Amino acid sequence: MAERVVLAYSGGLDTSVGIGWLKDATGKEVVALAVDVGQEGEDMDVIRQRALDCGAVESIVIDAKDEFANDYIVPTLKANALYQKRYPLVSAISRPLIAKYLASTAKELGADSVAHGCTGKGNDQVRFEAAVAALAPDLTSLAPVRDFALTRDKAIEYAAKHDLPIMQSKKSPYSVDQNVWGRAVETGFLEDPWNAPIEDLYTYTQDPSVTRAPTEVVISFEQGVPVAIDGKKVTPLQMIQLMNRLAGDQGVGRIDIVEDRLVGIKSREIYEAPAGIALIAAHEELENMTVERDVARYKRGVESKWAELVYDGLWFSGLKKSLDVFIEDTQKHVTGDIRLKMHAGTAVVTGRSSTTSLYDFNLATYDTGDSFDQSMAKGFIELWSLPSKIAARRDAAEK
Repeated sequence: MAERVVLAYSGGLDTSVGIGWLKDATGKEVVALAVDVGQEGEDMDVIRQRALDCGAVESIVIDAKDEFANDYIVPTLKANALYQKRYPLVSAISRPLIAKYLASTAKELGADSVAHGCTGKGNDQVRFEAAVAALAPDLTSLAPVRDFALTRDKAIEYAAKHDLPIMQSKKSPYSVDQNVWGRAVETGFLEDPWNAPIEDLYTYTQDPSVTRAPTEVVISFEQGVPVAIDGKKVTPLQMIQLMNRLAGDQGVGRIDIVEDRLVGIKSREIYEAPAGIALIAAHEELENMTVERDVARYKRGVESKWAELVYDGLWFSGLKKSLDVFIEDTQKHVTGDIRLKMHAGTAVVTGRSSTTSLYDFNLATYDTGDSFDQSMAKGFIELWSLPSKIAARRDAAEK
């Protein structure tokens, strides 16, 4: 039996061309593996056939939408994970799941190597290969675009020469990655950070400048997991799909950012993540009601580090796993309802309710009859400021 390599196949330009390039460069048969993580608008049967038409000896499609939502998106939501405070890790959280199936499929087929279509400039090459190394250290990772200098213009020419069924052309050179958590668009005229994005780039969101009535929903959480919308029970996947539509129709979740890539360069990216941005806003506000002050303050730093680790391709690292334990523990009281108003590109919390809330009306109210003894504040401030007062006296004496 001929040696095989399992290629993470998206159906796009780089991986379609990569099938032929891998065969030519290694002499191995190429097995295409497409993992369905909710790529809106993409027919997985079409993608499966496209891989065969491009020369794959076998084409495998795995439906991992629910697994992606439950085991990758939900932890991201619990972490309120936003890289550089804005990007909800759309591509970053799908890569370890795809790598997991790359490794398991390679083992099942007796392949000694896996491959991906990433360039040498991006983060995804690290995410795929670091994840595979953590899960199956005996496998070799190949990257035809990076290792064989397959530039985008060369790939387009190769595809045209071999009549490969792909959508990219010199007139439409965008690189798009999408899943149920969001959509990423790069390259083309966007590489100049001065150029404003055009409306044609967007598919998950409507133009937020168009006048329309606001949309208001109530999101219910149980221990940090969104479980119902307007009282109707839903799975995490159903919640995300529904919120993509509701928030997307209001233009929520458009992100235009110059981000710091792991490889050391800055990159201009356009993202759409309507459900991600809306649900993180709701979840974070429920935490404000239910998580005690010192835990909440400490968690903000953990969230930032968690997002950096995942962005940098370390989903299966020891530190990330340890932070997962901390984050999961913080969610035991994050149960309740959040009312969310979505309008003109914004998602704003307008109401909060929780049976595990730490908000005490009788302590917070300024009306007569409140239970907060203000007379205790004077002594508290004196004790709280005592170290500063002592240090100030010392410093004054040294002058």
